[in-house]
Amino acid sequence: MNGETKTVRRTPASGVGVGVVETAVELDGADGSIARARALTADFLTAAPRGGGQGSGGAVPARTVDLARLVVSELVTNALRHAPGPVLLRLRLAASAVEITVRDGDPALPRPCAPDPTRIGRHGLEIVRAVADEFHAVRETAGKRVVVRLRL
Repeated sequence: MNGETKTVRRTPASGVGVGVVETAVELDGADGSIARARALTADFLTAAPRGGGQGSGGAVPARTVDLARLVVSELVTNALRHAPGPVLLRLRLAASAVEITVRDGDPALPRPCAPDPTRIGRHGLEIVRAVADEFHAVRETAGKRVVVRLRL
């Protein structure tokens, strides 16, 4: 994808159910990549109606947009800091949830640190897990995929 943003609209093959809107961008770690990921997230979620334009629900709540930006910022920062190569950010919006997926080239799964209010920094994964309705990380052939879902 080389830094290009791609938006795709899909509905289930049977034509029954709620549509999904998604977008993806590959980030190379150049200056501004994290800010770009946050901006893409906010723009995507504020522009797309819930349910992928199927008339179910209206705009994504501002609180969900803010939480999604926070999650994207933390996950993309971690991936760019700890993994080789580009990072793929994918955002999916359906009637019931926002799904944030970050793929990178390091197969090591993220491990949150034990809570420690005296520690400075390294709280990102704790924050993500605290605000997420679902969180999982999966090893892939070349790297890993971290997926977070935020209910609308």
